[in-house]
Amino acid sequence: MAELIVQARWVVTGIKDRHTPVVIEDGAVLSRDGVIVAVGASDAMQKLAPAAEVKSYPNHAMLPGFVNSHHHVGLTPLQLGSPDYALELWFAGRMPARKVDLYLDTLYSAFEMIASGVTTVQHIHGWMSGGYEAVHGASTKVLNAYRTLGMRASYCYAVREQNRLVYEADQDFCARLPAPLGTKLAAHLTSQALPFDDFMRLFDQLSDENVGQTLTRIQLAPANLHWCTDDGLLALNEKATARGVPMHMHLLETAYQKEYARRRTGKTALRHLYDLGILGPHMTLGHGVWLNGEDIDIVADTGTCICHNCSSNFRLRSGLAPLNVWEAKGITVGLGLDEAGINDDRDMLSELRLALRVHRTPGMDDDDVPTCAQVVKMATEAGGMTTAFGAEIGRLDPGRFFDAALINWTTATYPFQDPDIPMLDALVQRAKTGAVDAVFINGEIVYQDGRFTTIDRDAVLAEIADILGKPRSPEEVERRELGLAVFPHVKKFYEGYIPDEPREPFYAASARV
Repeated sequence: MAELIVQARWVVTGIKDRHTPVVIEDGAVLSRDGVIVAVGASDAMQKLAPAAEVKSYPNHAMLPGFVNSHHHVGLTPLQLGSPDYALELWFAGRMPARKVDLYLDTLYSAFEMIASGVTTVQHIHGWMSGGYEAVHGASTKVLNAYRTLGMRASYCYAVREQNRLVYEADQDFCARLPAPLGTKLAAHLTSQALPFDDFMRLFDQLSDENVGQTLTRIQLAPANLHWCTDDGLLALNEKATARGVPMHMHLLETAYQKEYARRRTGKTALRHLYDLGILGPHMTLGHGVWLNGEDIDIVADTGTCICHNCSSNFRLRSGLAPLNVWEAKGITVGLGLDEAGINDDRDMLSELRLALRVHRTPGMDDDDVPTCAQVVKMATEAGGMTTAFGAEIGRLDPGRFFDAALINWTTATYPFQDPDIPMLDALVQRAKTGAVDAVFINGEIVYQDGRFTTIDRDAVLAEIADILGKPRSPEEVERRELGLAVFPHVKKFYEGYIPDEPREPFYAASARV
């Protein structure tokens, strides 16, 4: 059995409460075959395993590896030509995107994540065309990219049964478009359709193929209320319960989705899911920006998790999620980078600061606003609970997988940091990706001093650049023309969709009067 001791100036094993990290000075982690055996003082760990390999980081803080609890693609939509429209327009705005081999595409964003200390990703895949075999092949490429790189991934293929472009039936929307645009769009949307039984078949096949894999696990994802029928939601929940896997579902990301739920169900989207009986600790709600007070109480009472996608909510004009209220209710909240962070990359250190800062409401009580320890917990232990790995990741505790990031204190704080500021607070607020010197996943070092140990990043990026440096294919040209033609009709569909009524925010940063 391979034994490894990793020493650091500080070892942050986890978060005790929203103000208190658990820190061992001059500490070390002893792991065996990728699983933590013991954590404690460095000399004590060496006495436990005198023959173990030792790696020392005397000027570093060791943190549990971060968990990106909500992720979709490699190259960002902006890179591929889609501006930050409001979400409902964004779907049409992304139709012209170039195609990139999914193995390379997945590696692109995985490089960025790992370089910022992310060791586990919740990959929510979807929006593929070509039928079952094409979808299965695409899923396999994504999973193989993570396995080859050495990154942990909780994978799901999002189930979409209906309303693929706007919040009404595909055929109804296409029928109102001028000819031949409606016919072309209908064919495009049909190419993305997959029979519900094939979604279930895909989950079963990927799960069978994943047996024996340590780094990847398969779960389920009803894409969103407007994309799923009630029968589909119930069937997915039944499958998740039978197979003991979690689900991740976009919900109430925008005010338009809130209105869609009212029109379809006569109640809130969250109340509808509750009445269907599909909420609970196995369900994570992505975004949740437009949950109301009663919804939040139901989330707390059922133990349902939420993933906060702070950057995405800002970029797509979705709104400001009531994170402070969720925290006060004791809800498990992960942190997700979604399509891309505020700087159009996958930098979890930047996302920690964004979540920390934007919810600093006026007042003086520290319990009312996020803390550094809180956002670290969101990105580690709480994030782990939104994935198929659950309590096996997210802390540096015995019995959990050894996933960790080593952050160089001098690089993060040079030329000076007053010691009155607690170590973790200083790192959360000051560390950049350049301070991440090493990343361990499953007890293996996958990133060291800016280089990946399993894959040549420069070669991958050069291959992507070569592919996208070529002219658009005829299929890409046709799809670009379709997207540009459809866009104004999508925008028109939502005119007057939301009732003109006053909104009362959970907390506000300014006042008109």
